[in-house]
Amino acid sequence: MSRKKIVVALGHKALGTTLPEQKIAVKAAAKAIADLAESDCQIVISHSNAPQIGMIHTAMNEFGKQHPDYTFAPMSVCSAMSQGYIGYDLQNAIREELLNRGIPTPVTTILTQVVVNPYDDSFYKPVKIIGRVMTKEEAEAEEEKGNHVVQTESGYRRIVSAPKPEDIVEIDAIRTLSDAGHIVIACGGGGIPVLKQANRLKGASAVIEKDLASGKLAELLDADMLLLLTSEKQLYLNYGKENCEPLMNVTVEKARSYIAEGQFDETSVLPKVVAAVSFVSGNPKSVAVIADLEDAKEALLEKAGTIFR
Repeated sequence: MSRKKIVVALGHKALGTTLPEQKIAVKAAAKAIADLAESDCQIVISHSNAPQIGMIHTAMNEFGKQHPDYTFAPMSVCSAMSQGYIGYDLQNAIREELLNRGIPTPVTTILTQVVVNPYDDSFYKPVKIIGRVMTKEEAEAEEEKGNHVVQTESGYRRIVSAPKPEDIVEIDAIRTLSDAGHIVIACGGGGIPVLKQANRLKGASAVIEKDLASGKLAELLDADMLLLLTSEKQLYLNYGKENCEPLMNVTVEKARSYIAEGQFDETSVLPKVVAAVSFVSGNPKSVAVIADLEDAKEALLEKAGTIFR
């Protein structure tokens, strides 16, 4: 009998924000992953990177300001850096937890590029705020370079696009390692967004929604389950209102109607729901679950979280 193949998407709760927070947070994430490994699952992990890539982007650009001989770091490079150092901490924490339980499964991080469409609507409507706070003069200089800037309460900040993932460049390597028994960490932060130009891959000035990339990863791997682990026990209708009610089991049709009603927060919850719906609708035998990180094992058994079929 083949092992159950799952793609696990780790959110902010699993990683923290600062370097010290991340060191602590990945230990809890590692325990959740080890619980899944004890259930003899074939596991591929993706993760968020929003605070981390913002920190890197700010640091690299501040460095560029102080050292004119160095160029500013493009978003694709910042994304690659975040994949590397998050993968390093997460990989080692999972490895340690597995060995403490007597599980010799290897853990591997793959630097992952995700192909996006240069004509994606998001390139004309950037939505992701990132990086340091700028003065009006600095913001004008950014716009002269062709970058987008938005004014926030604290000042001016860079804003970038969030195109949809179309393909994963390293999918064959991910599949090969997973089939060979590795726990694989891939598509960190949604992957490094790239544009195909003949045989060349050109980094795009964008970020990809981690949950949508996780759904694409699950689809291409023909996974049995997409497990989106977050900081909420489950999803809710009418969240924050007197008539708030938990969502336990949801069909694709119902989920689409809730999306049309605007039931889910556009920046945090909606991408998870869209990813779950897209994955399940493409493979009727599959299941997607949105659950709390602490309930990972129960969610695997479909006894916790919000379940999409």
